[in-house]
Amino acid sequence: MDAGAVEGGERGLLSERIRNALTDAIASGEFAAGTVLDEQLLADRYGASRTPVREALRQLAASGLVEIRPRRGVVVARLTPQRIGDMFEASAEIEALCARLAAYRMTPLERGALMDLHGETAGMVAAGDVDAYDRLNRAFHEALYAGTHNAFLAEQALAVRERLAAFRRTQLRQGDRIHRSRDEHGDILAALCEGDGETAGRRMRAHMLRAAAALNRYIAGE
Repeated sequence: MDAGAVEGGERGLLSERIRNALTDAIASGEFAAGTVLDEQLLADRYGASRTPVREALRQLAASGLVEIRPRRGVVVARLTPQRIGDMFEASAEIEALCARLAAYRMTPLERGALMDLHGETAGMVAAGDVDAYDRLNRAFHEALYAGTHNAFLAEQALAVRERLAAFRRTQLRQGDRIHRSRDEHGDILAALCEGDGETAGRRMRAHMLRAAAALNRYIAGE
């Protein structure tokens, strides 16, 4: 393998770890709204160069967690609990629609692939590996978007997911949420395999609203 490709891959993994750590710090209130995030200080904090830190901050800016301001640098965005709740509510409706359509439109191969994804998460949940579970959790939801066979809807669902990605990951750290999340996926999957779109949509909506409630508890330190 090309040495440059290896180096780039390692840098990408490091920026992902830094992004995840910053996400948790922002969601928990360690970095409050308005806090200026200095690249060099963050590089020292995480034992990295400024390059992966800069990439992590760019990703956080894309998700709306931080803002890049002229002459002030990178600042933690001011997102109220109401705003986050509104975003989750909108996402719940979009994802419910995706689940409903996917139940009717997914091919047998697509359902099989979704079952395989769900099966892979068992060990991650048992180990409490939030980062690994979050990656497959994302893949699970994106497979549902694709399963709608509606490219425009899939694009919109993915765009909303990107805005909430940091919060959707953080809520998995609250209590036994990671276990409950997988169980809820199993319930949604069962409805999908039965071709029951109404039940799949209803369960997906509840899944998303429970995630929002878990995030609120996490932020409150419960």
